[in-house]
Amino acid sequence: MKLASLRHGRDGKLVVVSDDLAWCAHAGPEVPTLQAALDDWAHAAPRLRALSEGVNAGAVLRERFHEREAASPLPRAHQWADGSAYVNHVALVRRARGAKMPESFWTDPLMYQGGSDVFLGPRDPIPLKDEAWGCDFEAEVAVIVDDVELGISPEAARERIRLVMLVNDVSLRNLIPAELEKGFGFFQSKPSSAFSPVAVTPDALGEAWREGKLHLPMYVSLNGKPFGAANAGEDMTFDFGQLIAHAAKTRDLAAGSIIGSGTVSNRDADGGPGRPVSEGGRGYSCIAEQRMIETIQSGKPATSFLKWGDRVEIEMRDARNHSIFGRIEQEVVKA
Repeated sequence: MKLASLRHGRDGKLVVVSDDLAWCAHAGPEVPTLQAALDDWAHAAPRLRALSEGVNAGAVLRERFHEREAASPLPRAHQWADGSAYVNHVALVRRARGAKMPESFWTDPLMYQGGSDVFLGPRDPIPLKDEAWGCDFEAEVAVIVDDVELGISPEAARERIRLVMLVNDVSLRNLIPAELEKGFGFFQSKPSSAFSPVAVTPDALGEAWREGKLHLPMYVSLNGKPFGAANAGEDMTFDFGQLIAHAAKTRDLAAGSIIGSGTVSNRDADGGPGRPVSEGGRGYSCIAEQRMIETIQSGKPATSFLKWGDRVEIEMRDARNHSIFGRIEQEVVKA
């Protein structure tokens, strides 16, 4: 089952989308928004699944689905907590600046609490006031959970995942060091994120969804050129069950909370740092990782961060090369 939120008010208008992303049908007044569905998933899900069958069969009143009309599936959320499940990415960051990698990073996930009051739509521009801030994209997988109780196990946490989607977790890299030096975490350096046009139930992902991971390539392009195709199921040190359990160690999580994977990152086939797509590698899911590898190899980065007018596209496709979640497509504009 695939769900989306068309632009309408603060929280959008919930629609059920066909598997091929061509058609949609309004969920109706009983389930006006995605948050309303998540608040009463046990009753809403059967109704939405029945509507999904009708949309796919053409047996209900439906209309064309246009990704450009979609907001993020949850235009705002009770919680947005982003992990760093791909420790390869973290190791490269620290190696590039000559910092030692603590052993605990392999056993205890990193996670930050991001702003969730305003999310960008999948086709919204990325507003940037100053290019010197070092604007970067981060292509990630995210899940939306049902209610989660404090102290849940990773195994039980996997069963609370209701929807899966993609995210561009925008970062302002040059603001990060000064914020972290204060010892209080990110804030100004993590502006609004954007999510894919469509959120998908785990069962609709078939064999690609297993063991709390999504085993498919994350396709990223920058200004129309391939930039990354890292597989989201590989080199993921912590699965989503572990990330959710980590977030719920000391608190309950409300239905509609979003948990992110962190930047998707793969090692090269020989176990070393990944190579650019242009060199036959899987590339990268953010500019910072390419800059890290350039620094490791030549002593300084060669690739610049995003400038006004740059365009980023993030997408994931199935075995038939069909888009699963729709495409995040954003241009950087002067704020």
